[in-house]
Order: sequence, then C-alpha cells, then structure tokens
Amino acid sequence: MSELLKIGITHGDINGIGYEILLKTFSDIRLTEFFTPIIYGSAKSASYHRKVLNYKPINFYTITKAEDYNDGKLNLINCIKDEIKIDLGSPSPDAGEAAYMALDRASQDLKNGLIDALVTLPIHKDTIQNDHFSFPGHTEFLQERFGKGKKALMMMVCNNLRVALVTAHIPVRDVPDTISKELILERIRTLQTSLVRDFNLENPRIAVLGLNPHAGENGLLGKEEMDVIIPAVAEAQKQTILCAGPFPSDGFFGSGRFKEFDAILAMYHDQGLIPFKTLAMEAGVNYTAGLDIVRTSPDHGTAYDIAGKGIASDESFHQAIYLALDVIRNRSAYDEAHANPLRKMFFDRSKDDEKLDLTKEEQED
Repeated sequence: MSELLKIGITHGDINGIGYEILLKTFSDIRLTEFFTPIIYGSAKSASYHRKVLNYKPINFYTITKAEDYNDGKLNLINCIKDEIKIDLGSPSPDAGEAAYMALDRASQDLKNGLIDALVTLPIHKDTIQNDHFSFPGHTEFLQERFGKGKKALMMMVCNNLRVALVTAHIPVRDVPDTISKELILERIRTLQTSLVRDFNLENPRIAVLGLNPHAGENGLLGKEEMDVIIPAVAEAQKQTILCAGPFPSDGFFGSGRFKEFDAILAMYHDQGLIPFKTLAMEAGVNYTAGLDIVRTSPDHGTAYDIAGKGIASDESFHQAIYLALDVIRNRSAYDEAHANPLRKMFFDRSKDDEKLDLTKEEQED
C-alpha cells in the first residue's frame, strides 16, 4: 500500500484558467514525491491548453479508475467526451457539463475512499446547473453529498487569517431574515470544532462581526446585533467557546484587530470575502469545514478575462493542495490522540477548607 496521500483534483471549467494553473503547478513533477495527484478531467483538454500556452510537454498517466493510480505520476481519469469544444474565455453548456462530470466522478471516489481529499478548480456557477446540480456552488453541493445531517461551513484561509461565513451564496437582501441566534451559534460551534481538529489550535479565539454599520449602534442602525448576534455570542461563551463580538467589520479589519483572533465569523459573503481577498488574494484558499471529507479550492474564479494568456497565478492552487494535506494530517493526529482518552478522575475538594468538627477524643487520637 502506498504511504502517499491521494489528492483528487477536478479540472473545473475548461474555458477558464483551471488547466493553466494545473499545468503550471505540475510542471514541477517533484510535487508527486509528497502526494499522489489524481486529476478528474480530460487528456485532450489538457493537451489543448498546453499547446495554446506553449508549455513544455507534461506526461499524464491516463487511467480508467482511481484504483489504477501510480505514485510519482500525474494520474488523469478521462471523465468527459473527447470531442468537447473548448472556447477560451467564454461560458458554455459544454464546459458546464464537463465540470459537473468531473466533480461527480471525483465525489463518488471520495465517498468510496479511493482518494483522501478533493481539490476543486473553479467552476462557472451558471453553466454547471443541470438536473443533478442545482446549487449555488461547491459548498452546498458537497453538503448535500456528504453532510449526513452536518452543515458545511465556507471558510477562507491564508496562513493565520481565517474568515468563515454565516451565510454564503444568497442575495444580500435575504441575509437579515436568514441569520438567527440558532444559526450563528451553530456556525460558531462548527468553526470552533474545525479550528481545533483541522487546524490544530487549542482554545481558538473567534471574532464575530456585526451585520449593520457600526454593529448597529445599540439599535440605532439596526437591531440584529441586539436581538440575534449578541445572544448567540453570549450563549457560545457559556459553552466555554472563546468568542467575542459583534465587531463593526470596517474598523475591525482597518485597525488590524483581526490579527488578535484565530478566526473571524462574518454574517454574509462580501462582508468577509472583500477584506480577505484584499489581504490574501494570491495565496487564499476556500476550505469547506464541518464535513467528514476534506475539500479545498483556490479562492478565485474561472477568470475568463485572462484565460489562455499565460498570466494566471498558480499560488492559490498550490496553497489549496498544501492545506488539504495539512488538514488530513491534523485530523489523523487529533483522532489518534482522542481515540482512547483516559477516564477523567474527579475529586470534589470544594469543602477542603472547612474546619473539621472533631470531638476532644478524636483530636487526641
């Protein structure tokens, strides 16, 4: 049995920059010394992009199923029809179908334990929609496939900066009616668990952002803080979770207070992702927390505007792979350490300081 972890990689939208950053990354084949890549995509699509970008030949080891992988090779499973049309820089139904077929195949193999983690290259959220994929993104799809009652948490990660979201891919106008004390508390718990088990942080510190400007100004600019967010934070604190807030998001990031916390919980998508991508766009990673499986992705999209130009950065993709490997190892170490815990020995010494009421004879003894 191979000791290398097997990382499944879906090719994403074939009209975007997915293959470009994949080819750039694996132009250094030494990466296969640290893990075994299994790409879910198309050899002909990879060859097309290589020619357009004028890259040196990269040898793909084409296999029909994940079990046939070879360590030290760039394994590739053909998931789509060979005659698919590639139209760089433009969304198309064919590209959407190709993205879904790769994601579906990789998800099945992940479910069956044939790969250890999944790294997804960017998709176009509109063209991928079909009878089997009716989700606003990867996170919701993976929750449906792997949730088993658990809720996925979208988290953006770059070194010590971690930003999670209470609500993700929903319209801004729906956010106030969606957030609740119960939902926020659930997100705080999931985030805390992930920080401990996935990121090896003991007693992590969590900052919770407000929803309204200036965190509502005691109800003057909105009551969600007073009615929903503050009660959720208070309840989490009662459960011994180290969290604080709500903080006004502009001052929180502008003053650098985010550096004092291990993670930040934002109320909605752009509230968290705008500061995150401003600070960490090149090396950021989208991590799906809260599920039993490990999935990461670059923090950018298909980037149709630069597709085929050879200028896309592969740093975020690199970091997505490294984070997947780190989370797998952190989970393994955590689970091993907590598999057979010693029985807690508890002695009630609360009355040790009380004077003993002894008789004269007992004192003499």
